[in-house]
Amino acid sequence: MPKTSPRSTNAPATAATAQRSRLATPAEVAVYLGVPVKTLYQWKYRGTGPNVHKVGRHLRYRWQEVDAWLDARTSYDLTA
Repeated sequence: MPKTSPRSTNAPATAATAQRSRLATPAEVAVYLGVPVKTLYQWKYRGTGPNVHKVGRHLRYRWQEVDAWLDARTSYDLTA
């Protein structure tokens, strides 16, 4: 019986989870939020958009920060 690594005992990550765990490009965030990429650049300039990080010369977003930013701007309460 072959030895298994500790990683193989964990539940396999789904494609959606694997994709969401990586950093997002401005184009991916724009599609997710339903806004043009140019709007993301304007929000970055004004300091009103989700946190953005420079990786080399590229802008990248963390999905958790995008979701947190979006939740903070929800204009209505979903609880009854």
